[in-house]
Amino acid sequence: MRRHHGKNRLPSLLLTSGIRPTRQRLALAALLFDGVKKHMTAEQVHALARRNRAHISLATVYNNLHQFTAAGLLREVPVGHNRSVFDTNTEAHCHTFDEVTGLLHDIPSDAVHLSRVPKPPMGRKVARVDIVIRLAAV
Repeated sequence: MRRHHGKNRLPSLLLTSGIRPTRQRLALAALLFDGVKKHMTAEQVHALARRNRAHISLATVYNNLHQFTAAGLLREVPVGHNRSVFDTNTEAHCHTFDEVTGLLHDIPSDAVHLSRVPKPPMGRKVARVDIVIRLAAV
């Protein structure tokens, strides 16, 4: 993630990512980009925003999370049927997903060794490889 410091850190972060810094986007950015790496669903972001007295709909949260993801500020990690977790750590790494607790945890990319990736179709290239190791109860 790009680092910005000072009073105008969040507006600058959004502007340099091609996102207009509206009041709602700034409220969400303040929750997400506080320097602490986190994994959150849209529902969790919405609940946190409401606790912080931000007047924002769940649909607006989803729209903005997808905008932040498209701009490279977040990473979307699909964890189930129509369910995603948004990761503030956009650097290369893998995940474990605990199917019992619903929690996603980071694994350093050098802890997983991938020996071969299939050749992509003509006219395509591999953008990245996402690995989610699913954990179940014993």
